[in-house]
Amino acid sequence: MVTISHLVKKIVNEKPFLQEALAQKIISYGNLAEQLTPKIEEDLGKKIKHSAAVMALRRYSDELKDMHEKVKPFDYRSEIVMKTNICDINVVKSPKLMTKLNKLYGFVDFEKGDILNVIIGNFEISIVTNEKYKDKVIQFLKGEKIVKKESNLVALTIRFGSSEFFNTPGVVFTIIRKLAWENINIYEIVSTMTELTLILDKKNSMKAYDGLQSLMVK
Repeated sequence: MVTISHLVKKIVNEKPFLQEALAQKIISYGNLAEQLTPKIEEDLGKKIKHSAAVMALRRYSDELKDMHEKVKPFDYRSEIVMKTNICDINVVKSPKLMTKLNKLYGFVDFEKGDILNVIIGNFEISIVTNEKYKDKVIQFLKGEKIVKKESNLVALTIRFGSSEFFNTPGVVFTIIRKLAWENINIYEIVSTMTELTLILDKKNSMKAYDGLQSLMVK
């Protein structure tokens, strides 16, 4: 059964800014309830009391605060590396393509700092590499169904001092939330035991770098 509490959580969880503000208890419950009430009533199919929305927000605020306090402390100090002139090509996964993907690694020169990330999903494959290889990769994909091609991207890699980030709940969430606060879209996320790479639009590169840097100096 859908309740006011369920709808409040759903609406707040769709807006990271609201979620953060509630967790830190820096927002007016009354004002926020007034803004959310029309949407709650629409989804619920009936009128609700303002006080009921306020109460639901207070309860969820307490839940979020408890969740944040339970997150294991983590030292975010690390090295941030930015690589520019990156492209992202998304293609439909096929048996034929799967048999020859390994040939892509012969295209790039890793010793010169080139980048190649092949992300295999259930139905699609994303290929992230340097712009200079874009035409070569597209030719390689001839006969395959290319879904989307993105250019003018950057790869921001956070290199942690140990593999602790991999085993610490909330680290990736904190980083993604930081960029969400800055209204920065992330095209791809790639991780290893000690590295987290974010693929972003070039226009957001410095804002993202500064945002991540602010986490590192805490």
